[in-house]
Amino acid sequence: MRKFYAVTLSMALAASMLAGCGQSSSETAAAGEASAEADGLKKIDTLSVSFVPSREPEEIVTATEPLKGLLKDEMKKQGYDIGEVDITVGTNYEAVGEALTAGTTDVGLIPGGTYVLYEDGADVILTATRDGLSIESDDPKVWNENKPTTASDQQVTFYRALIIAGPSAKGRELADKVNAGEALTWEDLDSANWSVMGSSSSAGYIYPTIWLQDNYGKSITDLSHAVQADSYGSSFARLASGQVDVLCVYADGRRDYEDKWQTEFGREKGVWDETDVIGVTAPIYNDTISVRGDMDDAEKEALANAFIEIAKTDEGKKVISIYSHQGYEKASKEDYENEKKAQEIIKQMQAAN
Repeated sequence: MRKFYAVTLSMALAASMLAGCGQSSSETAAAGEASAEADGLKKIDTLSVSFVPSREPEEIVTATEPLKGLLKDEMKKQGYDIGEVDITVGTNYEAVGEALTAGTTDVGLIPGGTYVLYEDGADVILTATRDGLSIESDDPKVWNENKPTTASDQQVTFYRALIIAGPSAKGRELADKVNAGEALTWEDLDSANWSVMGSSSSAGYIYPTIWLQDNYGKSITDLSHAVQADSYGSSFARLASGQVDVLCVYADGRRDYEDKWQTEFGREKGVWDETDVIGVTAPIYNDTISVRGDMDDAEKEALANAFIEIAKTDEGKKVISIYSHQGYEKASKEDYENEKKAQEIIKQMQAAN
């Protein structure tokens, strides 16, 4: 009887200890949430941030790693306790827009054209400001006569796309004609091999298409030889190798790939010596920071304020410089009405072909 009592007592104690352990684990999690609530903070377990692949994905992931800590710190000041910040790079521009619409990512750093394409499921909260450039002209010859392009201290909310000819024989033929003051014909352009970006890329597709429409009544889909690149890096690599004669890129693109032109892409001369502008688009409103459409207004406001403050710090400036951003201003969908018109033009063109 004593043995039975001792065993029963031992089992009871063990059960009590196990129950205590289970209770301790759940209480720890609850304590974390209670602590955040006690501090007046709203708890967010994971905040996901997605970038478009306008630079090499590994380069973006490495450069933006510090953003995790910066966002946690600034969001805490805005009243939010972030458990984890998850940073990813989309396989293409559209993938980030689709992720925002589906709610599988919370924040997307995307061009205006991509935002407009997915505005039914995403909301714009900020537009980027960036350094202006030393050249601001509609005339490609002016860009070529004043190379290299450098940054100015003027902050701007827009940029341009350039159509750039490379070192191939056809590329030089087109550049020579422009620099001689001669107008390019549609036949000139259609005879070249083009590298373009995805159809929602403002600088890599949309505005070059509008440029073609305004000047020739044509679009990128009318070109006989146009290939889509997965990144601007691969587009410049193709231009350097002569696989393509022409590429479409944001106006300071050559500055970003100036070193790689010789070191990685194997050219003997510099990018400023071997490339020329043959077309200049209308101004494009800067990149956005957009969020999933079902995010509540308080969280949107907190994120907008957090990114603005991050951009004021030295470490923050270093992070956002991966996209040539200098800071952010609060934005609304009305700012992107011209982008919406641009998308409508693209849809009409694609439907007609």
